[in-house]
Amino acid sequence: MAEAQSLAAPAGGTTQDLLIPLRRHTAVSRANPVAKLAAVLVLMLGVLLSIDLVSAGVMLALLLVIALPLSGLDAGAMLRRLWFLPVAALLAGWATAIMAEKTGAVLLDLGPYLVTTDSLAAGAAISMRALALALPGICVAATTDPTDLADALVQHLRMPERFVLSALAAARLVTLFVEEWKTLVLARRTRGSGADSPWARVVALVPLAFALLVQAIRRGTRLAMAMEGRGFGTQSRTWSRISRFHARDAWLVLCAFAFSAAAVGAAVAAGTWRLILT
Repeated sequence: MAEAQSLAAPAGGTTQDLLIPLRRHTAVSRANPVAKLAAVLVLMLGVLLSIDLVSAGVMLALLLVIALPLSGLDAGAMLRRLWFLPVAALLAGWATAIMAEKTGAVLLDLGPYLVTTDSLAAGAAISMRALALALPGICVAATTDPTDLADALVQHLRMPERFVLSALAAARLVTLFVEEWKTLVLARRTRGSGADSPWARVVALVPLAFALLVQAIRRGTRLAMAMEGRGFGTQSRTWSRISRFHARDAWLVLCAFAFSAAAVGAAVAAGTWRLILT
């Protein structure tokens, strides 16, 4: 029962602590989750429609200079916790520069590794495009309360209640699984079977993952029974918290359209715009 009651509790320091902590609450962080999702969709369309350096670069610059500070997130914590994202973007850009069509002046010629100006531009576009696509989603995930998101999806988008509440329950248990993983690691060390070398840590992942899977199945069964007993599986229900739209939500979506228009307009003006479907 306690697990089902936790679904209605404020998010506070649970799921959000896994991502990036908020330095301050802003109009963007307090926006309705549906408005945030709409803004992310608009921003993604502005980047996905064309693979070129200008549109991706303009969008990334706007997100870093304007959107990220307005979100209230700690940029330093974001870089420390998600350092692998820019690394992955750079690796994707490098692979694109190596494999792309070799036109333009030669910049690097190391046998099979040939990089030209055009292939380097394509690689840079892919790197910036990946970051520009990831950043809005990270901001939304880090600033959105899972309960607020569930309320908004059901009340505004009319999504199935059973599916949304099940997803909410799963999101609430993410931090608990992290703590259980740490507990399992400490228990193995106490029994003298802790992993000291990197290879031993890799080998230990299999029994740890299996133990966590068993605990997850048991906890999921108890939670499903508790939710069913408290009426979470009914066909229609009332909501203690009403999800409402405010003026800041309209401004958020309008700013997303402005960002996409600026990115597309800059690419068209520079002559680099190439519709991906053509």
